[in-house]
Amino acid sequence: MGCSVYTKRVTISTSSRFEVVRITDYVESAVDESGIKDGLVIIHVPHATAAIIANEYEPRIIQDYIAWIKKAVPPGAGWKHDMIDDNAHAHIASAFIGATRTFPVVNGGIMRGTWQEIMLLELDGPRARRNIIIQVMGTKE
Repeated sequence: MGCSVYTKRVTISTSSRFEVVRITDYVESAVDESGIKDGLVIIHVPHATAAIIANEYEPRIIQDYIAWIKKAVPPGAGWKHDMIDDNAHAHIASAFIGATRTFPVVNGGIMRGTWQEIMLLELDGPRARRNIIIQVMGTKE
């Protein structure tokens, strides 16, 4: 019984400087397409100004995620990197929140909580192309 690996790239666009995009359906589709029954799914955004989060997706909490970031790492707060790109807040927030999340896959399904969704957190939009790498690894039997 060997380990299989399936990789899928999803590209989305964002329309705001700060935005939360639900990507759970993309991840579930990749797990289904992989045929893997038991293993792990890794969700990674290969960008320095975006992050992946896992939590509830509800309009008020989405606003709270963004408000927290703006408060914790305020844009235009005199960050040195702003002299280059005016997006230091996005780099710092991404570094602390993280670009990758991992979930167990059991019996062909992602093990997540009832209200737990997988989301891309845009920190420096709008962007025409945000790549999301979804990699599923494990056994097919």
